[in-house]
Amino acid sequence: MKGPMSGRKREAIAFYLFMLPWIVGILVLYAVPLVASLVLSFTNWDLFQTPQWVGLRNYTGLLAGEGTSFWLALRNTAYYAAILVPVNLAMSVAFALLLNQPIILRRWFRTAFYLPSTIPVVAVVMLWSWLLAPSGVINSILGLVGIDGPAWLVDPAWVKNGLIVMGVWQLGGGVVLFLAALQGIPRHLYEATMLDGAGAWRQFRSITVPMLSPIILFNLVNGIIGALQVFTQVYVVTQGHNAGALMMVPFLYENAFEFNKMGYASAIAVIFFVMIMLLTLIVLKWSRRWVYYEGEVN
Repeated sequence: MKGPMSGRKREAIAFYLFMLPWIVGILVLYAVPLVASLVLSFTNWDLFQTPQWVGLRNYTGLLAGEGTSFWLALRNTAYYAAILVPVNLAMSVAFALLLNQPIILRRWFRTAFYLPSTIPVVAVVMLWSWLLAPSGVINSILGLVGIDGPAWLVDPAWVKNGLIVMGVWQLGGGVVLFLAALQGIPRHLYEATMLDGAGAWRQFRSITVPMLSPIILFNLVNGIIGALQVFTQVYVVTQGHNAGALMMVPFLYENAFEFNKMGYASAIAVIFFVMIMLLTLIVLKWSRRWVYYEGEVN
């Protein structure tokens, strides 16, 4: 007869039982659609007729002359992410440092900074559409100092900047994460550097940034993925009719559900997925040079 089951084996079984719903969900909701999209990207399918195999035609059409809109969407998305992500990171760290100080009404300010991130995206878009209107509050304030404000969400040259302003306003989640990390930094590290004569900037560079680096990496990766996949703000603002705000996910949606070009849209999804994965892997590889984990041993 077999002996009683060891504690480690029982823990392993319990682990897999608890993980089973999540694993099934991943397979059904992510893995199967991912494989289906890959297969459909080699076909011509309009949602109603049987898919027709076309090989690499969708990919060559996107990357060659037919892909003018694809490259425009890619440039706009890259511009949006390249500005929004660093600005969000820098401002999140700055506000977290401020909210970590013993200031008056500190709890109120912490709540106020986090609240915008809890508001539904559509409500945020409607609010900022009013604020950034040609005769809205923002342009009225700019007019007081002699600046003729642009049509933020109408002019193709400015619409991406208006969308970036919306994204920056909802940085509360990142602020909370950085604030929690700041409160976990041991005080004796700062005290030791003060005894050595280090100033505030030296402490920030040598202690605060290295101790925050895992959270910086987390926010950086999630920020990049989220910015590249922006959809709701763009679609509500432009309804897909402003070339200055043509982004990758709205471009994919337009081809799939307005033009019924599901094979073409699947090819867009596959290419975009590969781009995001490669960019994420590059960031993770680069992070080995600057991310510090307190428990690691070199």
